[in-house]
Amino acid sequence: MKKSNLSHPEYQYLTLCRDILENGTDKKVYNAETYIRSVFGRQIRFDLSKGFPLLTTKKVFLRGIIYELLWFVSGNSNIMYLVDNNVHIWDEWAYKPYAEKAKLGKVPALSQEAFIEKVKVDAKFAKKWGELNNVYGAQWRRWPTSDGRIIDQLGWAIEKLKSTPYRKHIVVSAWNPEFIYEMASSREKAMALPPCHTLFQFSVTDDRLSLQLYQRSADLFLGVPFNIASYSLLTMMVAQVTGLKPGEFIQTFGDVHIYSNHFDQVKEQITRIPKTFPKMVLNPKVKNIDEFVFEDFILQGYNPHPPIKGEITVVGGF
Repeated sequence: MKKSNLSHPEYQYLTLCRDILENGTDKKVYNAETYIRSVFGRQIRFDLSKGFPLLTTKKVFLRGIIYELLWFVSGNSNIMYLVDNNVHIWDEWAYKPYAEKAKLGKVPALSQEAFIEKVKVDAKFAKKWGELNNVYGAQWRRWPTSDGRIIDQLGWAIEKLKSTPYRKHIVVSAWNPEFIYEMASSREKAMALPPCHTLFQFSVTDDRLSLQLYQRSADLFLGVPFNIASYSLLTMMVAQVTGLKPGEFIQTFGDVHIYSNHFDQVKEQITRIPKTFPKMVLNPKVKNIDEFVFEDFILQGYNPHPPIKGEITVVGGF
């Protein structure tokens, strides 16, 4: 039997899983039948020069991660782009308000599958019902100000990294109180959900670019593997377009939790021995953050354990 290498960086994730199962507090979840077991205030970190941290103890859906990140980076907030690329990780958030209207008889009743098909083929329908308003990409690239301006936070951060890389205020925030549901002026202007990955900060040491994410709420089984890969990839993309080398991705958690309907899956995952992290190769010709396309990312040497399925719990909202 192959022995485990306890220095493998993936053990940070597996140890956190075990910590929550053994020491977490059970809490009710708003608008859901499941509950969570959670801890508060944890951190994991990955040196991107030592491999791309795509978890190996279960297969992770990298294609969806890349398309979602490109969606964020573009500033898009409509799921039509994702649907067109057969990525459905945001479907529930768009369907939820439509289904509520259907229950009131204000729109025709549609299953989620029929709703998504209509988004795919009906541009007018997609423009209205596929819009998630002020979610991550919109806040990163199109932050609306009180005096009517639009701020491109990510674009600004990239320019600061080029001109004054050692400044300590290169922060991109997705947390805008004006659009958090209880504080928003109307339901139509509110975000589909308060940003879970709330803000991130860049730091340069010598010629290495690191990124630290503060995540207020983290679904450890389903969400965090995506977050690790997505923000590691964002770090690499920004490093490339600013002429720097990738440093560390650091993930700092507020409430980090496991849903009750994922306990068995997590117990299975923590028995698995991590394998060598793969390598991610970016197209070196891309020098502008807005010019990356899906084909510019090549993953090498990914040999994970089989996938472990789990149902997403759609929570939050009014």
